[in-house]
Amino acid sequence: MQQPEYADHAEVERVLEELRLLPPLITSWEVVLLRNELAQAAEGRQFVLQAGDCAERFVDCTPERITNTLKVLLQMSLVLVVGARRPVIRIGRFAGQYAKPRSANEETRHGLRLPSYRGDNINRP
Repeated sequence: MQQPEYADHAEVERVLEELRLLPPLITSWEVVLLRNELAQAAEGRQFVLQAGDCAERFVDCTPERITNTLKVLLQMSLVLVVGARRPVIRIGRFAGQYAKPRSANEETRHGLRLPSYRGDNINRP
């Protein structure tokens, strides 16, 4: 319901075919492991720490920035391990806003009707 409308449907299908050939970002056993860990967190036996940027731009995706964000995530989890005396499930939020779902293709700002911004992945910078 919230997909952008593309003018060139053939190009969309070509890109989707290309994406279907790529390996998955995570494995099935990683999903099972995370589900088990989250169940333990729901029982109070683990702590969940989710961190990352609220919105990213492609220009900000640099090795240094990613490394620094991971360092902060690890430092925060260490504090929680010591303070809460429980294992910490670290969830890094990266690339979460390169494509933003929108409920409408257009929005109105100050009386001007504009295309909805759907993130750098869709609209480009």
